[in-house]
Amino acid sequence: MVAYGAEQRVRIPALRAGWLRQTFVHWPYPPQAVQALLPRGLAVDAYEGAAWVSLTPFVMAGVRPPGVPGSLPGLPTFAETNLRTYVRDRDGRDGLWFLTIEVACPLMLAAWAVGVPYHQGTLRVAAHGDVVSYTGTRWGGGVSYRLTVRPGAPLRPTERDVWLTSRWRAYSRRYGLLWRTPVEHEPWPLRAAVVEEAEQTLTGAAGLPPPAGEPVVHFSDGVRHVRLGPPRPWTPDGSGPPGAHRSGAPGSRPSGPPGAGSGAGA
Repeated sequence: MVAYGAEQRVRIPALRAGWLRQTFVHWPYPPQAVQALLPRGLAVDAYEGAAWVSLTPFVMAGVRPPGVPGSLPGLPTFAETNLRTYVRDRDGRDGLWFLTIEVACPLMLAAWAVGVPYHQGTLRVAAHGDVVSYTGTRWGGGVSYRLTVRPGAPLRPTERDVWLTSRWRAYSRRYGLLWRTPVEHEPWPLRAAVVEEAEQTLTGAAGLPPPAGEPVVHFSDGVRHVRLGPPRPWTPDGSGPPGAHRSGAPGSRPSGPPGAGSGAGA
């Protein structure tokens, strides 16, 4: 079940931060195109028959270990951009699989130890009047993006909005193992948004064809109380991918906010 609020408490976080000025640009893909990029033990989590891949640029703010107050001056704040898809493991738990993470802070590269695909680059987030722009270029060249969005009115999240934005664990692979990283934060305060400019080579670099059709877009001013737990190894049982879930299948529907819509989306 995809929950609107955090599924678990992260009582002893490995890292605390805020995720601010976040845009979500979601594209549908054929499930088989995305499944080909997943490791054994994870399956595409499909919504209305499609796999989804999301470009999510944002500002990582006030990054700190547990016990350090967020009010301490000089805490690291930097731009980050994820390209992610939605998966389920053999236990039926839903989560995120990152195809790439572009980051402006070299400290985050330490997460390569558990297989998180960080790539250092030059990234920028800027607000100009009522538009927000994101740009990034991976060091070494060849991979880049430019995105400009115009945020709109606050949303009352529908089932699809919750499904596309709310996940409470991420997966990575290293040393022949899958690793689960739990996350806890307040629910996303979502707004409608319109893309005014979008150019990117991240999907192609990840092994996907160019996105087809208009994306679904969300914007959030952000969440300020993010708690990332320590990654823990998990070994899938059996062989081959578990069965993909569809929207409407038992156990696969989002647990949305009271009065959430039934899949119309933003």
